[in-house]
Amino acid sequence: MDVDSAIGVFDSGVGGLTVLRALHERLPHEDTIYLGDTARVPYGTRSPATVTRYALGNARFLVERGIKLLVVACNTVSAESLPALREAFDVPVLGVVEPGARAAAARAHGRPVGVIGTPGTIAAGAYQRSLKAIAPELIVTARACPLFVPLAEEGWTDGEVPRLVAEKYLAPFRDERIGTLVLGCTHYPLLAEVIQTALPDTALVDSARATAATVEDELRGRGLLRSSGAAAHEVYVTDLPASFHRVAERFLGRPLAHLEQVDVTV
Repeated sequence: MDVDSAIGVFDSGVGGLTVLRALHERLPHEDTIYLGDTARVPYGTRSPATVTRYALGNARFLVERGIKLLVVACNTVSAESLPALREAFDVPVLGVVEPGARAAAARAHGRPVGVIGTPGTIAAGAYQRSLKAIAPELIVTARACPLFVPLAEEGWTDGEVPRLVAEKYLAPFRDERIGTLVLGCTHYPLLAEVIQTALPDTALVDSARATAATVEDELRGRGLLRSSGAAAHEVYVTDLPASFHRVAERFLGRPLAHLEQVDVTV
């Protein structure tokens, strides 16, 4: 591993680009390589063994490119496969669940914490377990918000439709008087404004930003933080849907400079 090596990031699809965007904003001098496994998305309906097999193939693709740190931007893989990835590869491996849980616990101040995510993420209970492990006294409520994903991908992030959906999903949290809400899906930061409008007195925790902060701490602690120089960014996908450019550039917040389709199956 070398200070000038890239940070590797992978996700099951396009959502992890919000994590990549947070990394670009926080660490502007770091090179990044992103892999979206768009040919096999979604991972949430797969068995743990299959998810881990996919994750190992994705990680191998990035490790072979000489990365200095691996970020797992997929909530499902973060919940199921981090131990297998850490055993298989010598590079540091970070997921998105634990950083988000730590950030939420730090802001809770004794009030209940809410978690929203896809049905698979909520059913897996990874955020709930992480929050309880950090602060056993916390009251944690979790709810699935499945329509947030297609709204984000279609670009319907403001206006009446997302507002009504957010009100429907999030109204119970107001009754529970939660003080902090974890956005437990990489798509959800794009809907942060309508979520905040539905819960105006609640602090939102963006797991993408929390993960970027953890990456910075990890690199600094290992003497691998790059503090100057222009950054290069590469994006790879395992399939190239017709809408990918449009959706990806919305999630990333900038044009795609390098995009290539690859095969990571083993």
